[in-house]
Amino acid sequence: MTKSNYKLTKEDFKQINKRSLLTFQLGWNYERMQGSGYLFIILPQLRKLYGDGTPELKEMMKTHTQFFNTSNFFHTIITGIDLALEENEGIAAKDAVNGVKTGLMGPFAPIGDSVFGSLVPAIMGSIAASLAMNGNPLGVFLWIGVTVLINIFRWKQLEIAYKEGTKLVTTMRDKLSSLVEAASIMGVFMVGALIATMINFQFIAAPEIGDKVIDIQDLFNQIFPRLVPALFTAAIFWLLGRKGMTSTKAILVIIVFALAMAFFGILGV
Repeated sequence: MTKSNYKLTKEDFKQINKRSLLTFQLGWNYERMQGSGYLFIILPQLRKLYGDGTPELKEMMKTHTQFFNTSNFFHTIITGIDLALEENEGIAAKDAVNGVKTGLMGPFAPIGDSVFGSLVPAIMGSIAASLAMNGNPLGVFLWIGVTVLINIFRWKQLEIAYKEGTKLVTTMRDKLSSLVEAASIMGVFMVGALIATMINFQFIAAPEIGDKVIDIQDLFNQIFPRLVPALFTAAIFWLLGRKGMTSTKAILVIIVFALAMAFFGILGV
């Protein structure tokens, strides 16, 4: 099966939006973050597209449970494009879907967090607090109104993204490969940025040779400032490729390694 005959309906979009608003973060975990939540919000539609219990459904379910993490306020844009691709291409769109998800989740995350997680609360909070200090209850209703508008925005974006995604795979097929390639490159870039910013430890050992103290981390910084996190990440990827190794076992290895390095005063933050 390469292409489904099923076309998504308004009811499908309603179901996805309800799950998105109410359950998207329920399966959040440190290993794959929003991966299970992403699968859950579109699972009924995947069953309609690929058929219940089919090998194609199982393959795409595995695909959608991979690492995914972006802003709660923009993730359905990615979902809409994803579903348009799968509806038109079926499992043949697997690589394109992976590229779009990986490439877009990074850029959308800071935009959504900055605007809806920081900017809007700061502005509306200031206005509401000012009104409250003057004994005016309007601030409460102002907050409610803004929240309703934000949720309407979240509700509408899914279908808009789906329609644009459909145009992409029907009238702009020649540009699809370029988009996928660009998204994949951006995804690699974002993974590199995550490694450099989220994996934060360094050499704290400073051996002495005579009267001179050797600052190992300073030497690494002169060669490659974030070399230690990069080498550590490469080692974990290599470890995950070993037979019998799972993500849970790798996490345990990391914990033991971190405790040992801290105990002997070799690595720290």
